[in-house]
Amino acid sequence: MADSEFDESSWVTELETALEDDCDFGTLRNICNGKTIATHLRPQAWQICLNVQGKSNSLAAFDELFDMDNQEVLREDCAALVDKLGNEEQDKVSIVSDLESIITFYCKSCSKEYRSSNGWLDILQPLLALKLSRAELYNCFYAMMTKYVPRDCGKNGKLFHLFRLLLQYHDPELCSFLDTKKITPDMYAQNWFQSLFSANCDLRVIGNMWDVYFQHADPFLVFFLALVILINAREQIISGVGETKQSTIELIETFPAALEADDIEDFCSLAQYYASKTPQSFRREYQVPLFGMSLSACREEAVPVSQALCLPVSVAELVQANQLGSGEGVRYFVVDCRPADHYNAGHLPTAFHLDANLMLQNPVEFRTTVQALCSTQKQAIASGSEAGGEHLCFIGSGREEEDQYVHMVVANFLQKNQQYVSVARGGYIALHSHLKDDIAGGLTDHNPKMCIVCNPDLSAGGASDTENLEEFRTVNGGQGDSLFGKLSSVVKSKSAEMKEKLTNYIKNEQGHTERHVSSSDRLGKRYRNTASVFSIADDDDGDGDDYGLSDEEHKEVVKLDTWYNKPDMVYSCECQEVKANGFMYSSHLIVTRSHLYILRDIPKQNGMAHIQARRALGSIVKITSKKKYPELITFKYGTNEEDGIHVSDMDRFIISKAGEATKAIKYQIIKVLDALDS
Repeated sequence: MADSEFDESSWVTELETALEDDCDFGTLRNICNGKTIATHLRPQAWQICLNVQGKSNSLAAFDELFDMDNQEVLREDCAALVDKLGNEEQDKVSIVSDLESIITFYCKSCSKEYRSSNGWLDILQPLLALKLSRAELYNCFYAMMTKYVPRDCGKNGKLFHLFRLLLQYHDPELCSFLDTKKITPDMYAQNWFQSLFSANCDLRVIGNMWDVYFQHADPFLVFFLALVILINAREQIISGVGETKQSTIELIETFPAALEADDIEDFCSLAQYYASKTPQSFRREYQVPLFGMSLSACREEAVPVSQALCLPVSVAELVQANQLGSGEGVRYFVVDCRPADHYNAGHLPTAFHLDANLMLQNPVEFRTTVQALCSTQKQAIASGSEAGGEHLCFIGSGREEEDQYVHMVVANFLQKNQQYVSVARGGYIALHSHLKDDIAGGLTDHNPKMCIVCNPDLSAGGASDTENLEEFRTVNGGQGDSLFGKLSSVVKSKSAEMKEKLTNYIKNEQGHTERHVSSSDRLGKRYRNTASVFSIADDDDGDGDDYGLSDEEHKEVVKLDTWYNKPDMVYSCECQEVKANGFMYSSHLIVTRSHLYILRDIPKQNGMAHIQARRALGSIVKITSKKKYPELITFKYGTNEEDGIHVSDMDRFIISKAGEATKAIKYQIIKVLDALDS
């Protein structure tokens, strides 16, 4: 405890010294490292984060004319806010005057119209607590409005269409539920976005939230904070099936109000975790429309976000992600949905072929291929293949005549609530253009004669009829009359051959088959003359492992009080269990002399929980944490043998006191192993 207090005061003292020396943003961020900032240091720290420290007085250009059409409405709103804050009577007039001047000048200088519902006073309220001068207050407000508050917050704006795509990407079931009830994000999240949650949370919460927010310097963080709020409350939302549409909207609107100041660091870390599990190219696409300096700078979207079936991914990100190999971030399993002859004329080496035309032409074969796709994806992930990834990215040709069927395939996966579904923007045409300097190295089996980019005159089915005829006359020894009947079978045969090659490549890439360890032999092997079975290290093994996706069908219900008071209990703590699909559940870790138990809270049954898992302490072979998110702890189970560690299962948790928990569990594991060895 003393060490913790010393560390706390140490970094605060370091920050105070740095602020006295007028430090830059990079120095401040390195010192704070995502932690909340002391109230007395916040005014200077926020100005540094917003890059307005020492900036000139912009309000000096204000003509002091208060003559907007809705000036009286603004004045009344400013007075109402100051009354709510409860300032001394002599200060109220001055503060109301400052607020009115700031917003009036902002409206006039930026050609904007004030409305009571636009959230500007909600943004100013936390800034008022900093006791800044009028000029400093305006500079901070202007910096926040231009950098962090997204424009286009109207009902049909890009903002809410994009947020819906992000929700669909991470939680398609919840998104589908809200779609079914015709509840769109603008109905519940408008205040969240336009006020950065200040309209929904108390002042202490917002102070802490903006401390972390400004350190990240990521305007898109608001999307992932909103995403965490929704996903964390998904059971509460979905369980209210009988509720009215309006009551559901009102319920969702209130969720941010439940946040407490001490929750914020974990809340923001979790938002960062979801951000790291999301394709990044959408940021480049929507940075200017949502956060750019002027609407005139906005470029036309290739596909308007309101019409997008799912989250689009640039081909540059798709290629780069799979070239980087395993590690943190997004890994893709690429599904090439073009006709078979297009696929055979050039494709990504790791792409799985699923002919979109089969969905209508041969539904049975389509279903069989989808089953093969799911199986191949699991094998690729388990073997650590570069073809493996949890995130499905579908790629079409980039031409509407073929891609209408690709959209049907994607819709089919979305209807089944498939998580992490995206489409490669621009399809094969964009991919070919991206790889133009290294087509041979980037594409497998590239055939310029049959490639729709190299030979743009090809029909939607592939080569022209004449070229197909010549091609297959040669292949079939000049047989002419039945060539068109044979065309389909020849192409399908080639496609099947490529699919088999890909599957074998995935299976054999690392030269071994993963060994699965049964629960009966986890403690049967001794660990003498081998590496330590226990380690705490940075979790650099990637998050693609497909462990823990399904829960037990029959779970024992227990009382938490009884388990917290078990006579053999040596340690316990509350936590959030994070499943491989990103869902979180309020849970409890109970450590006894021999086992680690995971108890999950039962919604609407206070004090009751399900036993999710019983883990023998001797089966824990690794405990890892993320450098960026030290509270995110992963327990890996298996055996430690002469040829190395064999991992058979894993659990992941967010633990607020992660250091304390891992220390206690480590100590008990050592005791168990010592007892087994003696």
